[in-house]
Amino acid sequence: MRHPILLTLCVTGAFALSACDKKSTEDVDRAFQDVNVIDESNLNDVMLSAADPNEAVAYFQRATAQDSDRIDLQRGLAASLVRAKRTTESVSAWRKVTAHEDATNADRVNLADALIRNNDWAEADKILDSIPPTFETFKRYRLEAMIADSNQEWEKADSFYEIAVGLTTRPAAVMNNWGYSKLTRGDFPGAERLFSDAIRQDKSLFTAKNNLILARGAQGNYALPVIDTTQIERAQLLYTLGLSAIKQGDTAIGKGLLRDAIDTHPQHFEAAVRSLRALEENVAN
Repeated sequence: MRHPILLTLCVTGAFALSACDKKSTEDVDRAFQDVNVIDESNLNDVMLSAADPNEAVAYFQRATAQDSDRIDLQRGLAASLVRAKRTTESVSAWRKVTAHEDATNADRVNLADALIRNNDWAEADKILDSIPPTFETFKRYRLEAMIADSNQEWEKADSFYEIAVGLTTRPAAVMNNWGYSKLTRGDFPGAERLFSDAIRQDKSLFTAKNNLILARGAQGNYALPVIDTTQIERAQLLYTLGLSAIKQGDTAIGKGLLRDAIDTHPQHFEAAVRSLRALEENVAN
């Protein structure tokens, strides 16, 4: 009489163990799934920031092919295409992102950025106009300023640049853009001030240093400003200043600056040598 009871207990115990094993396996799978999600998220961040842009594109293309509805992967692909300077493809990718049901205003700003990179300023302007004015970000106002510049709407450009500068802790690049806007308008003192501000914010920004030289040269000021430069940078700035002097009609000063550039450069400065030779041959003729 005891054998059936024992058999029943054993069978019940087996089912219980099976259920426990199943539950344990599910818990382990779930734990590994969570780890995989974290690892994948970290990998996505690495691919977006540190990886070669074209490798990142290939990674996100594979990822979106496997899970085409995930907007984070679509964003990764679009951002990678921008980094890889594949502008036409990046516009298509950001269009797909903005068509997603979970798209945000930040995604629409990124689409406008891709459109500007693809030289489609008019549509970029329309996209930004469709975004509520309450959505205020540095990138949005930087793009608004660039579009206002392209339309020669100077007051709007200045207003947008000023707002953009106030929305970032690293304003050097946008100050440089704003200065270049002033330079193209012929406001050379205003441009010089903004380039100087940009260099104070980021001493490594050579573009702002070169633009500062252009602004000073346009005012007939051919003295190098007191800024931190390497020897090569100093030679290049002297070269820019020499060309600026020649453009202003101050040929003798320009020739002297070209010679200074050649003497300052630690290696052979082919561009300056060629410019000086052409200038001297032109004078001789």
